Amino acid sequence: MLRAAIGYSLVLALLVLGKPLVGQEATLAPLTFEIPATDEGLAGTGPIRRYDWMKNIWNERRTTFAKNAAESTGAIVFLGDSITQGWADDFRDDFSPITENGFKVANRGISGDTTRGMLLRLEDDVLSLKPTAVVMLMGTNDLDEGATPESTVGNIGLILERMNEHNSEMPIVLCLVMPSSETKNRPAEKIKQINEGLRDLVRGNDQVTIVDTWTLFADENGDAKEAEFPDLLHPNGIGYAKWRAALLPIFATLGFTDLVADDFEVEPGFVSLFNGKDLTGWQFRPTPEPMRKGRARWLGSNPKGVTWPLVESVTHFDGSTQSPNGRFVAMPGRIVVTTPSSGRVIEQLWTKQEFDGDFTLRLEFRASVNSDSGVFIRMPQLQVRDYSLAGPYKNLKRYQPQQWNELEITVKDDVAHCTCNGEVLEQALPLPAKGPIGLEGDRGQVEYRRIRIRLPNELN
Repeated sequence: MLRAAIGYSLVLALLVLGKPLVGQEATLAPLTFEIPATDEGLAGTGPIRRYDWMKNIWNERRTTFAKNAAESTGAIVFLGDSITQGWADDFRDDFSPITENGFKVANRGISGDTTRGMLLRLEDDVLSLKPTAVVMLMGTNDLDEGATPESTVGNIGLILERMNEHNSEMPIVLCLVMPSSETKNRPAEKIKQINEGLRDLVRGNDQVTIVDTWTLFADENGDAKEAEFPDLLHPNGIGYAKWRAALLPIFATLGFTDLVADDFEVEPGFVSLFNGKDLTGWQFRPTPEPMRKGRARWLGSNPKGVTWPLVESVTHFDGSTQSPNGRFVAMPGRIVVTTPSSGRVIEQLWTKQEFDGDFTLRLEFRASVNSDSGVFIRMPQLQVRDYSLAGPYKNLKRYQPQQWNELEITVKDDVAHCTCNGEVLEQALPLPAKGPIGLEGDRGQVEYRRIRIRLPNELN
């Protein structure tokens, strides 16, 4: 803990605003890696920083990158600015769940860099490594230099295009621009414009997964919180821990961690509804009439970026590891409701079996940042979300963001009592007499595991 505290304090001291400490002069040493003197002939639009301190940092960091290029080949590469650089080149072992599985991580953050600067160094610093995946966080320094949100989004679009040309199968994790403050020349409204532009940019792009690192950190005014960003620009240890927690579930779905099922054993009297390896026992079923009416009313308001496909016939998934569109995926020990590339896609996966009478349903879920899902009990839905951000149960004291949480649903006399980690979500949810169990996908990624049920005839 002492090492981490000293490390974060030093990083903040060195990286405040991405500039040298007050009173220090930037002395230019001979440069191996030079920033082009003019914009002539360079791709992209907007600012490239050419201050003396920037020239030094650019040279120092890229010299380091060149020295460790061989050992970084095939790594999961983080491309960004001082926020990425501030995680340190070894990421303080924060990604040991990945490296323990034989994967590597490489830091390609340069303090003070802009999106156009990253576009300029993309080939040498990132693509030459033949990365297994790329994590992107960028754009905040563009605002400090007066760039328009459109210019920033355009440069990121060029980076994504080049990555796709390099390897269309390489996963890309795009983190939204984190909040800052108008006092840092980074007003919330401009950041929101960039992030909205990024959502539009990648809508329908299956290669890219968005992580909502703006909602994760923004206060009620859309600015950074001093408890997590002491200088209102760079995260401290608390901030990096939250960013790490936001990334790990996405890395798990990409196959970098959680490679085997846990050793959980179903309690006596309970029966598992998921075999831990495929979707046997689950299906798509025709969209019921009440849901069709609700769909028509809601889509009539023309919500942006929302798709709600109708299902007209039963599709069984016995022996399949995923639904045809890849929205529901069986991974070791868990069912993943994946992040839809189009923004929001409302779909349901149902058990083939229907349940009547009294029962107890237990399962665990892990929700990505600001995600929205649900568990259907016969037919009524219990909202399953990243509760602290997405609600509706925002005041839970035991909910653990981006960690596994337990749901217990006890049905007696067609009324469900629902809890999360022992806290009441719904005291008395009315149910029909009979129906299946279902999982819903809406926004973001949500995982489910340890799905089991106890029926009265199982008590003996």
